[in-house]
Amino acid sequence: MENVGEALQSLLAVTLVAAVAPLLLGLLPRLRVPQVVLLLAGGIVVGPAVLGWADPTAIEPLADLGLGFVFLLAGYEIDQRLYRQDAGRRALVAWFVSLALALGVIGLLAWAGLVRAFVPVALAMTTTALGTLVPILRENDMLRGRLGGYLMAGGAAGELLPILAIAVFLGIGNRFVALLSLAAVVVLAVLLGVAARVLRPGGRLDDIISERQHETSQITLRFTVLLLVLLLAVTERFHLDAVLGAFVAGMVLRRWAGRNARVLEEKLDVAGHGFLIPIFFVYSGMTIDVRAIAAAPLRLLLFFGLMILIRGLPALLVYLRVLSLRERVQTVLVTATALPLVVALTQIGLRNGTMLPENGAALVGAAVLTVLVLPTVAVAITRPGPDTGRDVVARRPDEVAG
Repeated sequence: MENVGEALQSLLAVTLVAAVAPLLLGLLPRLRVPQVVLLLAGGIVVGPAVLGWADPTAIEPLADLGLGFVFLLAGYEIDQRLYRQDAGRRALVAWFVSLALALGVIGLLAWAGLVRAFVPVALAMTTTALGTLVPILRENDMLRGRLGGYLMAGGAAGELLPILAIAVFLGIGNRFVALLSLAAVVVLAVLLGVAARVLRPGGRLDDIISERQHETSQITLRFTVLLLVLLLAVTERFHLDAVLGAFVAGMVLRRWAGRNARVLEEKLDVAGHGFLIPIFFVYSGMTIDVRAIAAAPLRLLLFFGLMILIRGLPALLVYLRVLSLRERVQTVLVTATALPLVVALTQIGLRNGTMLPENGAALVGAAVLTVLVLPTVAVAITRPGPDTGRDVVARRPDEVAG
């Protein structure tokens, strides 16, 4: 019972931060920072580093589920048609350029003795926090039109491709197990796709789902949560492969939902952004080693600069003929924003003993700094103007931006 009491006390502190963060943004409209920054800062305050009101281990299962929702919603936002368009092709080129830069630069740092966990740090430089960015971009109407399509494609590449690389090269098990995990995710996507065909419009199962998706039944939301919990349970030893599964499941769920897509999206927003996702970000703030960051601030600034250089700057050239200079700068800032995967990569390096603790803290601190600074600057330089892009779908398959 004592453990239950401690868990409830920790959850109380976490939910207090989650409730106060949007209230502060409403009361202080000049505080132009993403909500996730307040959640992270609140986690630092209520966590072991400052007040000690909450223990991160007590809420870790809920935080894992919140992480799953982050990636499920990120996958759900992606229109797969983007990768048959110019936006998707350029996004892939930009990511592979970032990967080449990361291997070269981090290789030099490893040779100089500043980095020990070469692969996790290099991959951290290529990530984009699409799940974190989507609410920010959506609130500021940056997901529509030509720029929105390129931002979504670039963010998706910076999230999905590093996840695939992590699952193959950094899994806790051997390479065969990692590839088997990827195969299982593909099977999951196929099964969900088949289910979408079995549930033909007007069929009995389709009618049951349509009738019982509201009020007390909430059948679509319950099956979505079941899917996420199943993914987390299967990967109990380490949730990274579940992240991959959640991301792919979100992409497939968007097609699977069919005519119920908008209804399901609203329900996922309520369950995710209303409860579980804030818990994950507060938990992430609680796990940040503030003392290690304070002891080596230049290391944090180094990684912060490298994230912009390696992940962001290729956009200036890759999107040269399709986006204006302002839009390319915004793309640099958005694609260089990182957090959830950096936290996961840091945990991998620290758990297997290959990453220096000061590098782990500096990486997470730099990722937090990207979330604090880069989206805010990208939003600040947005200015209204005529929408010249009508051939790129930025959000839903049934919405043509323009």
